[in-house]
This record gives sequence, C-alpha cells and structure tokens, in this order.
Amino acid sequence: MAGLSENLRRLLSPKHIAFIGGSDADFSARQCAQQFDGPVWGVNPNRETLGGVPCFRKVEDLPQAPDAVFLATPRAAATETVRQLSQMGAGGVACFTAGYGELGAAGQRAEAELVAAAGTLALVGPNCYGVVNFTNGAVLWPFGAGNHRCHKGVALVMQSGMLPANMIMNDRSVPISHVISAGNQAVLTIEDYIDVLLDDPAVTAIGLYIEGIKNIHKFADAAIKAITVNKPVVVLKAGKSSLGSQISVSHTGSLAGTDEAFQALFDQLGMIRVESPVEMMETLKFLSVSGAPKGHKLAAFTCSGGDAALVADYCAKVGLELTQPSAATSEKLADLLPDIATVSNPLDYTTPLWGNTEIMPRVFQTMVDDGYDAAVAIQDFPPTHIHADNTLYRNDAKSFIRACSALGIPGAVCSDLPENIDRESREILIDGGVTPLQGVDAGLDAIANACRYGLIRERLLSAAGQLQFSMIETPANESTTRVVDEWQGKQRLIAAGVDVPQGQLIDIDASDELLEGLRYPVVLKVVSADLPHKTEAGAVRVNLQDARQLRSAIEAMPKSIAQVAPDLKIEQLLVESMIEDVVAELMVGINTDPQFGQLLVIASGGVLVELTRDAKTLLLPTDAAQIRAALEALKCFKLLQGFRGRTGVDIEMVVERIHALTRFAEAHQSTLLEMDVNPLMVTPGRCVAADIMIREILR
Repeated sequence: MAGLSENLRRLLSPKHIAFIGGSDADFSARQCAQQFDGPVWGVNPNRETLGGVPCFRKVEDLPQAPDAVFLATPRAAATETVRQLSQMGAGGVACFTAGYGELGAAGQRAEAELVAAAGTLALVGPNCYGVVNFTNGAVLWPFGAGNHRCHKGVALVMQSGMLPANMIMNDRSVPISHVISAGNQAVLTIEDYIDVLLDDPAVTAIGLYIEGIKNIHKFADAAIKAITVNKPVVVLKAGKSSLGSQISVSHTGSLAGTDEAFQALFDQLGMIRVESPVEMMETLKFLSVSGAPKGHKLAAFTCSGGDAALVADYCAKVGLELTQPSAATSEKLADLLPDIATVSNPLDYTTPLWGNTEIMPRVFQTMVDDGYDAAVAIQDFPPTHIHADNTLYRNDAKSFIRACSALGIPGAVCSDLPENIDRESREILIDGGVTPLQGVDAGLDAIANACRYGLIRERLLSAAGQLQFSMIETPANESTTRVVDEWQGKQRLIAAGVDVPQGQLIDIDASDELLEGLRYPVVLKVVSADLPHKTEAGAVRVNLQDARQLRSAIEAMPKSIAQVAPDLKIEQLLVESMIEDVVAELMVGINTDPQFGQLLVIASGGVLVELTRDAKTLLLPTDAAQIRAALEALKCFKLLQGFRGRTGVDIEMVVERIHALTRFAEAHQSTLLEMDVNPLMVTPGRCVAADIMIREILR
C-alpha cells in the first residue's frame, strides 16, 4: 500500500480525477475537464453526467482507483466515501466538506472518524477549497481558477480558502504552479505540503498563509530543506493581535502561539515574513522571476526627480543600500547623460534620453557594473486610452533587461501605481528575466525581502554541519510552583558564570558596626520569594552613600512595603555594591511556551522595557552569533557601541553573559518556568545581573 507522501504526490500530479457530490462538484468537474488531459469522472447516484463528464452511481463503479478526488458531499456521507476510496487504493482527496474540528467537540469526533477512515489516503482538509496544479491542469477547486498553464512558478499553501482563491485572480502576472487550501489539516499539514512541493522542479518558491503550526519540528525540517534546495518560503502569519489570534484559533482549530515566538522561528529558519497579501505576491514574483540578490546594494533608475526622492526615502526605510557610483563610473555616466542630469543613486537619467535605444543600454549597464547586487527601474506604462504608443516606455524596459542579463544580477521594473504596468509589458519583462513590480512601496519591500533572504541563506549555509533545528522542551505541566528569592537565585547564577553585584545578607536589626563596615555606595533590597517585583512595592533603595542613609532606608522600608503587602514579614535584607559607570541597561528573560519551548527575550532594560517595546525574541538553544544579531537589532545597541562620544562596551562580553544565562536555562529545563534579569547592567568592563527573578516547578 502506498504511503502518505507517495499518495500526496499522486494527488498533486494525477493521471485521473474523480469529482463526488452535487453542484460544487459539478462546477469543479466542468472546470477541470476543460484543461486536464487525463480522464475526469463524476460520482453521484442521481446524475447521468457531472460537469459534462461521465457520472457513476457509486465509488465502486469507477473504472479504477482515482489518483485525485474532489469530495463535496454532506458530512454524513463523507466518512464512508473516504473509507471506500482508501480501500480501493485511491491517491488522495480534497475534502471540501465542512463541519468538523472547527465546530467544537462534536465536530472533532467526526473529524477523528474521518481520519481513521482515510488510512494512508492523502486527505486535504476537511473544510478546504481544494488543490490546483496549473502545470498539468488538475483543478480540484469549487470556484473559477482560470484556464491557463504555468511551466514554473510559486506554490501557495494556505490555511484559508478565500485568500488563495483571491490570489488566483491576481492581475500581477505572478507565475503560480500550485494552490493548496489546507483547511483543518486533519491528516496532511502545512509541512507535509512543503516537503513534497520542494521536490517538484516546477516549484520556484512557496507562499504560506498560516494561523498556526501543527508540528514545529516537521515544519522546521521542511524549512531547512527549502533553504538547502534554494526555494524561498514567504510567510503571511495571522494572529498578531489578541482578537486576530482568537479568530485564528476558532477558524481551523490551530494553536496560534505567541507572535514573537513565531517571528523567532521564521528568523531562525530563513523564512521571509510579510505583512500583507500584496507584499507576499510581489515578493514571490521577484524571487520566482529574478531570484535572490547576494547582498542589499541596489542601483535605482528613474526618469523623474520626484521618483528619485521617493525611492531614496523608501530604500532607507526598508534597508536597501543606495551606494553612490564610484568616481570612474560617475565620469562615464556624465559623458553619457545630458547636462541637466545629476549623477547619483537613484539616477534620474531625465527625459531627453527617454526611449533612446543606443545610449540607454549603456547608461544602465555602466551604472549596474559598479558592484551592485540588484537593480530597479521606476517606470509606469500608460493605458491605451491615455497613450496608445508604449514604444518609448518599452524601449527603456528592454534596455534595462539587456543590462541586468549581461551582468547576471536580479532586476525589476517597478511602477509607482500598481495598475500602471499592462499585461503585455509585464510579459515582456518576465520573458527577459526581469520582474514587473506593481507599486513602489510593495515593489521595494519585495526587493528588500529578497535581499534579506539571500544574505540569511548564505549565512545559514556557511555554518557547515549546523543547518539543523532544535528546541528546549518545556517542563511538564505542574500545579505547584515557587519563586526563588533573589539571594538564592543569584548564588545559582554565580555558579553558572554570571556576574552579579557583590553583596551580603543582613538582618533587619543589623548592628551599626556592621553597617559602618560596608563599602559604599550600596543598594538595599528586601529578600523575599513573596515579593518578586520589588520596585513597585518600595522594596529597593539605591545609591545609599553611607551608614546613616542605609540605616534610614532600613527603617523606612517596612512602612513602604506595608502599604502594598501588609502581611509580608521582613526578616532579611540584601545589601549590594552600587554598579557605577553604567553604559546601558538590558533585560534578559527566559520564558517557556507550551508549543515553542524555551524562549530568550533580549530588550532594552529598566523602565525602558515597557516604554519602548525594544525587544528581540530567540528560540533556545541559541548561539553567540544569533545573540549578537539580536543585540544589533535593538535600538539601544547604539548605547553599547558608544553613543555621542560616550565609552562603548565589549560587545563579545555582553554576548557571552547572555549566552551563560541561556546555558543556565538549558541546564534547568526540567524545572525552570521563568527567569527575568532586569536590569542586566553593562559597564565598560562588566556585565552584571543586578536584579533577577526565577520561577520554577516545586519538585
């Protein structure tokens, strides 16, 4: 009997297809029969034909076990039909039928029965729109999918039905090879589709719309495979807001997880995350037609000063580097351009050269030959009712194609407005290996995304033997937990190689002699596992300069705490050396997530944690390179480097201290639930865990 992956391949590239059901199956069968070369059959006991093809009364009457089936019967009949198809050796079923796990307990029971009936049948859905293979005309889809073929293009895999249906209707010349509406993923999951599609030579890139992930390890394995075979994965993830997350969970029954954790996963696996369907389509189009650049140095061409300014501003926003041409290149360009032109990047070549087939190829090639990783020309093509002759516009496009082709770098012609590249012009560009991008914002987003992918892929592949994924599992769900007091927690961190302030425990009635013998200035804190957040309770006093100030703070502290925690009994206090010459404060947190395991959060510390939301999340385990990259992504990184003439710090020291905290978390993964170091004070010579909170399972 064929396995699940083999049956999925049969479903996606079928030799024969059956459609089972009523009106939805009728429409789907008719649409498919118009373009699929193999046999198409219908199954319905009350019809002679279905969608214009022969119709059989029962599944058992089919001439042979079909490779692919579109199932659109009521739920009551679906399970038995799936069982019959599985027993006769069919390949797979796109189950349009709904009313399963998305509807609660009763639906979940029905879905479990459906899964049992499927066996090794490649079941897509249920509660899905189906699958389309535009390379062979296998259209198992209840809505209009068009009648066109694509020899090579992007595969769309989505936890939605209407979104991919809308994307099929795009007027952007995005080459689409496959469309899969995943539905409830009762048998086949997003990662199963990715794995099989990556083996198809017709697939150039994969676009995902996801609301949750069923199996993180399988998802990661598929993503690593995508990096290895150089087929980029572009992700549109829903559920950022609390409301969006609730809708996502109720829609397909998937676990949405935290958005920060998903972002960390995508970053680690080299996936490109986008914010909208438009950005997704333009990014996929650029990657599929032009490919990923090797860096982020962009040569930009315009025929307007306004366009040049807009491009410069947006490139700065998305991280595209508009390196200015070298002196030698500038001299060559000055000889080619009119006197009114200014040699710069973006290059406004001005209207006198517009459409010039002798000079413009030389202008484009001279500029691009100056060490750029990608190139873009801003060009809007007028519709025929405004300007019937597009010759000059297309001349420049063809000249640009020649330059990009000659130098072998990814190129794009991008319009200011999305609608201002007609289909014929788009096809000319695509045939020349240059991407028509529609809308300057989405277009430059697409180029920036592709540049980041190229750089990330190179970094991941350069780590020979390390292209793998692992995560630190969370402790088993336990009801009894405890907070470790700060003194005990810091003793644990000292043993793990983490620097903490020099300190000692004192009784609340400590003698004057003891206080006089301390080295000032100091910080005073209450030590209590029942008071993990001390600052809000007035349980911290800083910069105490002598024994008199310390005694006064000791006497005042119980009164402050009594207003917040009147039942708290104060017995011991912690006196620590004041950390001086602080360059920056960080927050380092270890959190546990039931789906993603241990998470590391690095952020601007102290009061800035909640004020700036300047944070980066990584999945654990991690390494020094990822920790450094996370630090560099923070706004406060400028402080660490030395801001406005101030002394900078040893970044590698900071990285190592944070890495030591992650090693501590990994060593205690069976019990550690939460750890916050805030602030982690960074001075020119030290990186000190000034305040910590640890919560763990009580064994």
